[in-house]
Amino acid sequence: MDINVNQNEASPEKSARKAGALLQQIGMNMLMVGLLVLLGFLLWQRFVGQKPDRTPGAQPIQPTSEQSTATGPQPPLPVGLPPLSTPIASVDGITRNTDLETIIPSRPRVKVITYTVQAGDTLFSIASNYGLKPETLLWGNYEVLEDNPHLLKPKQVLNVLPVDGTYYEWKEGDTLTSIADFFKSDTRAIISYPGNFFDLTQSDPSTSVKTGTWIIVPGGKRAIKDWGPPAITRSNPASARFYGEGACGNVYEGAIGTGTFIWPTTDHGVSGYTYDPGVHPGVDISGAEGNAIYATDSGVIVYAGWSDYGYGYLIVIDHGNGWQSAYAHLSAVAVGCGQSVYQGGYIGAMGSTGNSSGAHLHFELSINGAKVNPLDYTR
Repeated sequence: MDINVNQNEASPEKSARKAGALLQQIGMNMLMVGLLVLLGFLLWQRFVGQKPDRTPGAQPIQPTSEQSTATGPQPPLPVGLPPLSTPIASVDGITRNTDLETIIPSRPRVKVITYTVQAGDTLFSIASNYGLKPETLLWGNYEVLEDNPHLLKPKQVLNVLPVDGTYYEWKEGDTLTSIADFFKSDTRAIISYPGNFFDLTQSDPSTSVKTGTWIIVPGGKRAIKDWGPPAITRSNPASARFYGEGACGNVYEGAIGTGTFIWPTTDHGVSGYTYDPGVHPGVDISGAEGNAIYATDSGVIVYAGWSDYGYGYLIVIDHGNGWQSAYAHLSAVAVGCGQSVYQGGYIGAMGSTGNSSGAHLHFELSINGAKVNPLDYTR
């Protein structure tokens, strides 16, 4: 009877031990499952979660330095580029903004171009359009203009230099020194000018220049021939006989000027050419064919007739006090050699004879042989 009691008392203890073992086994199983889930999540993050998003507009994911190391050696970056781990915002440098409109900067011209003269052009207007001095056009086109701006005509083709200076055709026996001296320039300026295309690898680049080659002489200058009448004194007017058939051959005395000057015609506009001491030593006064021309001051006629140098019918008055006045391109001459004329008296009619493209009066004033701007002295 005692034995059975002991067995019954031991049975609950055994059941408790079994239950504890079962709970322990369940806990271990759950721990293993949790570890497996964590391992699976990590593996998913490693192989699936870091793949780049191919969705349009998505930003690529930059790998970290640890990830780069984990996937094996990476190709070296180009020299000068920051490592991938460096934030782009921290890189020093110049950023470039997107600009859909690209502006190409203008570069200075170094070659000679040509220009075809249009109706209404003048030497001054063409030069101004190209940023040049008018004498540069004369120096670049002697064969066409012969230093005379009045020879300019429509449809002429002119050389237009890229800079102020002269244009010269290389001749046999020329040297850079002789050309630079003649044009008052510098050999280095001629050699270094890119439009001349000298071979700068040679000790003397001029040795390779062929006869007939045209070169630009930057800043070069030369005297311009004055086609206007020379100083003609009343004591020896025959000295101008080379100038044309209007020369007077006798010695004259007569009226003396006042030293003041009136406007020599009815119109007061300047047409085309104004005074320029190097290019145009007078003014061109506008008007119509046949307009009256008046003596600007009293004096004696020392030239009256045709000029062989492009001024057409010409009158020159010596005022007896160092002053002379000249009136060119006339259609009619109303005075003769040796005649005394008085300020405001009629002497001829406006025209377009000689080298002229339209009716106008070319008017000059000179004092002791030096031509001055008539606009500074007339009233």
